Amino acid sequence: MGIKSNKVAGKTKEKTQWKEFLEAVSTLQWVISFLLLGVTCTILMVCLMFTSLWPLPTLYFIWMVIDWQTPERGGRKTTFVRRWKVWEHFRDFFPIKLVKTAELNPNKNYVLGCHPHGIMSTGAFACFSTESCGFTELFPGLRASLAVLAGLFRVPLLREYLMCAGLFPVSKPSLAHLLSKRGKGNAVVIVIGGAAESLASSPGVNAVVMRQRKGFVRVALEFGADLVPVYSFGETGLFQQVVFSEGSLGRRLQDLFKRMMGFAPCLFLGERWAFLPYRTPVTTVVGSPILVPKRTTPTQEEVDHYHRLYMEGLSKLFHEHKVHCGLSESHKLQFL
Repeated sequence: MGIKSNKVAGKTKEKTQWKEFLEAVSTLQWVISFLLLGVTCTILMVCLMFTSLWPLPTLYFIWMVIDWQTPERGGRKTTFVRRWKVWEHFRDFFPIKLVKTAELNPNKNYVLGCHPHGIMSTGAFACFSTESCGFTELFPGLRASLAVLAGLFRVPLLREYLMCAGLFPVSKPSLAHLLSKRGKGNAVVIVIGGAAESLASSPGVNAVVMRQRKGFVRVALEFGADLVPVYSFGETGLFQQVVFSEGSLGRRLQDLFKRMMGFAPCLFLGERWAFLPYRTPVTTVVGSPILVPKRTTPTQEEVDHYHRLYMEGLSKLFHEHKVHCGLSESHKLQFL
């Protein structure tokens, strides 16, 4: 079918200085939240324990223990946070566009694999965790649920914000709940490459960590959810990263931190104010679904088969849309 995409506000007319300021501030708050909100929330709660306000963090920590499993049981998703005006300014800064290439039946469930991770998965967040890119209009009847690092839901206060934004832990219990306890019309989005892929993020690089990432395929088989490849063109061009070579001290330290904490510390710079990304357009293209049967206990051969079909689908999606999305015909997709 033909390509359908959302209209990005501010793209066809000249922006005012006020509009550009709002876009910059909206984007900067997102970057700072991504980098520092978890640390800030933790320090705040610990410091309050040593003040006269100590009952507040004490009661919260008791509540947090009682509420420990909520993120993996559907969370507390609200449309209020997803529809914040700030996300529209955030979208327009780059701008970010969501493109539909095939129909997705709202009477089925889907596992969307989003690539590449980039530094901050900007395209995935804007398109699937907010309504700024028009997901519900493009895919009526579907509910997008972006799954992120499970450890983030163990951070006080931050977990509440993440749940209100409609984010979920990328853990087996969480994915099982989304695909089996909420009926049909669920589109669970997983950034497959994760922390390992973020370390390879650099302008002009089209590399995805995929060859050994098969857990999402097994989950899709267990719940009979069709697989859908997604590629965010421009994602790796938002920041300039210091990429350490394999075996170097810097890379070994990054790998050690990744094993301990679950995510990799990246050294990067933006275009302005150090952290403000480059105004590089990001086009997130949703591909055609790969039909997946339901297998309660899928065999390794079945997992390998659908993993191979998925990689072929992702490669096809990349090459069909790369020129339209700003790349040259010579660009290739590398599987790591």
